[in-house]
Amino acid sequence: MEILVVGSVAFDSVETPFGQGDEVLGGSATYFSTAASFFAGVRLVAVVGEDFPREHRDFLAARNIDLAGLQVAPGRTFRWKGRYGFDLNEAQTLETHLNVFEGFQPQLPENFRDSEVVFLANIDPELQLEVVRQVRRPRLIACDTMNFWIGGKREALVRTLREVDILVINEGETRQLAGEANLVKAARSVLALGPKTLVVKRGEYGVLVFTAHSIFSAPAYPLEEVFDPTGAGDTFAGGFIGHLAATGDFSEAGVRKATVFGSVMASFTVEDFSLNRLRRVTWAEIEERFRKFQALTSFEGLD
Repeated sequence: MEILVVGSVAFDSVETPFGQGDEVLGGSATYFSTAASFFAGVRLVAVVGEDFPREHRDFLAARNIDLAGLQVAPGRTFRWKGRYGFDLNEAQTLETHLNVFEGFQPQLPENFRDSEVVFLANIDPELQLEVVRQVRRPRLIACDTMNFWIGGKREALVRTLREVDILVINEGETRQLAGEANLVKAARSVLALGPKTLVVKRGEYGVLVFTAHSIFSAPAYPLEEVFDPTGAGDTFAGGFIGHLAATGDFSEAGVRKATVFGSVMASFTVEDFSLNRLRRVTWAEIEERFRKFQALTSFEGLD
């Protein structure tokens, strides 16, 4: 199944204790699309400025990503600048220049409206809902959001969540959305808003997946070298949704396997700046790391 993703394409300038990247390719939809393209075809809807170079467009197109929905608007592409300390779980934002992204109005090409799997990356929930209204008969809708929208546009976000099957957010956002300190209680409150599945990203501590009847935990892959966590969450979502689209298995078992594939893809992203590691990774490496994830959580039952 083809995946429709709506989100941002950006230039990032990132500094970590282990190096830096200046004006590198980034954006939620970019990371998501690149990761998802290992599993299924992707239809990208986003906006860039006139300064967006041909080489980046060619890279995306070469990855089985349909760019018919990539708008080019007069002006400059969205830019973000941030810094990480040794605690790589949280970035300090230094600069944000929305540029053409500020006026972004997603318009789906006609054939994109038949997409069966939809991922609404982190954008204004009113725009997310507008995208949902443009899609004819989706089988699965998933979305991301952030603290800014939870605090500033809660009512619009709640309306969107009523249309969503899977919500993918981090631990702090889960607590904020629920108004509840305990994560398990917070997850139950979020599920009551509409999503059937809540995927809670916990950075170096892995992922928790909540449904009405179960909780599943997947670890983060233990790495000796982590250079840049930017885009790891979006890459996780790409691997996660990508595997669901590839298999068409939206069952609890299918979601659990997809969660591990999402974690696999995220573990590659943090090993280099921007999409550099995803540019080099092979399917053989993805399969090998999936098997290592299985070994991490394999244990004997009670006698």
